[in-house]
Amino acid sequence: MRIEVQREEDQRWLAEVLDLPGVMAYGDTRDQAVAKAEALALRVIADRIDHGESIPELDDLFVVSA
Repeated sequence: MRIEVQREEDQRWLAEVLDLPGVMAYGDTRDQAVAKAEALALRVIADRIDHGESIPELDDLFVVSA
């Protein structure tokens, strides 16, 4: 999943996971913003799985044997 990073006028960094709408996080440093966005993305993905929602980006991640 691609993360877009930009610096705000107030010098904070903003990282956004483009494949997961609404998943964005601020940090004092670029690395901190990216780490927070990654952690939030994983929580959102886990919540979607728990609720039976489809996540096309993960279709090939797990294979269930017969």
